[in-house]
Amino acid sequence: MGRRYAVLDVFTSQPLAGNPLAVVLDAEGLDDGRMQAIAREFNLSETVFVLPAENPAHSACVRIFTPAAELPFAGHPTVGTAVLLATERFGQVDGEQDAMVVLEEIIGAVRCGVVLRENAAGFAEFDVPRLPRSIEPVADSDAIAAALGLEPSEIGFENHVPTSWEVGVPFHYVPVRDLEVIARAAPVPALWARAFGQGSHRHAYVYCRETRARDSAFHARMFAPDMGLVEDPATGAAAASFAGPVHRFDALPNGTHFLRLEQGFEMGRPSLIDLGIDVEGGALHAVRIGGQATVVARGELFV
Repeated sequence: MGRRYAVLDVFTSQPLAGNPLAVVLDAEGLDDGRMQAIAREFNLSETVFVLPAENPAHSACVRIFTPAAELPFAGHPTVGTAVLLATERFGQVDGEQDAMVVLEEIIGAVRCGVVLRENAAGFAEFDVPRLPRSIEPVADSDAIAAALGLEPSEIGFENHVPTSWEVGVPFHYVPVRDLEVIARAAPVPALWARAFGQGSHRHAYVYCRETRARDSAFHARMFAPDMGLVEDPATGAAAASFAGPVHRFDALPNGTHFLRLEQGFEMGRPSLIDLGIDVEGGALHAVRIGGQATVVARGELFV
């Protein structure tokens, strides 16, 4: 008997959009090397392996792999796996069904609220397990522009300048002037390390205020050539850390703020990520990521 798996499109309500995700539901007995080989076989931005939870009050323990490495935390695998496990539990629903899914990830337990709807994509929102942390130093705009095939004058808008932040996985945040500039951005491999440093986590999240969709707050692209991903259609972990630069540069007042981030449009995989930010006493207090996910395939692995 094979190991069951499903493929979901995440951060979208429509099949063949958003960010595809493979979830292996029966991962017991797989070692790290086998998981990494299966992730390479799927060759999607991430593959999730579902294992029994260590805490019986939790839903599952999950391991998250890109084609090149394991991640301690990632957003679109968290949303997609939460929707899939709720679907496995409740099946086809009449009307609407709420559920709570708690996933044990390397970063810690992640609580996900899930809403399943009849004949529609599921929705999941999770509390980011820790607040964004600023990372220093940041490369100068000349080096960053060269690594993205842009001009230094095209880097930055308003008071936004390049910064680096992390919530489990570090990202370099690069503001650019507008949609025309972001459409031309592309990694220049020979110059990547000079701009974004050495190591396996040299991700560039490029963003601008101008958007395609009317209700979006920012347009973004994410490049991670060292992780086997030239470009990612939707990056929940980057959206989580993005609360850091948004709070810093936009001086968010106390209260709850809801922002929609759009990504993947240049790849023909439009994605919408909901970012919730709570500010108390002038500081970040909590961050949430939400989005839709729909199952597009099911099957068995004979490994």
